[in-house]
Amino acid sequence: MDKYLHNFRILFAFHSGRIENEEITYFDTREIFENGKVVGFSGNPRAVMEQHNQKLCYEYLKEKIVNKESLSLELLKDVHRILTAGTYDEHRYIANQERPGEFKKHDYVTGIYQVGSPAEQVESDLEELIAEVNTYKGKDILMAAAYLHAKFEYIHPFADGNGRVGRTLLNYYLMINNHPPLIIYDEDKRLYYECLQKYDETEELKPLYRFLQYETEKTWEKTLELSKGIKEKCKGLKDFT
Repeated sequence: MDKYLHNFRILFAFHSGRIENEEITYFDTREIFENGKVVGFSGNPRAVMEQHNQKLCYEYLKEKIVNKESLSLELLKDVHRILTAGTYDEHRYIANQERPGEFKKHDYVTGIYQVGSPAEQVESDLEELIAEVNTYKGKDILMAAAYLHAKFEYIHPFADGNGRVGRTLLNYYLMINNHPPLIIYDEDKRLYYECLQKYDETEELKPLYRFLQYETEKTWEKTLELSKGIKEKCKGLKDFT
């Protein structure tokens, strides 16, 4: 898995991080994943910490992906704890007593609309969502993953880091169900947010589903082209022989 996801994991971490933090660069992300450090960095330390956490989270999930471990509340909290360690701002950490790996203790405005489950309802809403997707028996895994992602972001269970956690869980769910992971590209984030907002307003899932189809094809475009080329060569060889 490391071999096939070597470049993917770096690109995913870069784009997922940059969607919410413009200080993150591809060079710094690659240095962290390949060398474990960044030399000569002079920006906000949070940008480096977030990408370091992305690497740690990938390492944490590798074995679970191979073993196809189902989603659970504990897995969600572990992913959040790893991805947000050392990144909470002073107000959330000190004034609101919020902590990485714990569900939110207060309600927060999550976007244009005040969506999100009340703090006291988060755990039960997540349990219901996890039960739904873990027992899904249909063939369209991407549709189930779109539902998981839209509903997770709607619930907004944590005080911070919901986007990074949600995109990580999206790919985790895809991979344990034998579907290729995808990258939500930073340059497509406006459309991404519009699709999530559409679900928040109307519970209409198709826009997000089509968007994830597009991003999957975009993520693996070169691989698909190479595969197509190999098939055509093999066909030509068969015709020749």
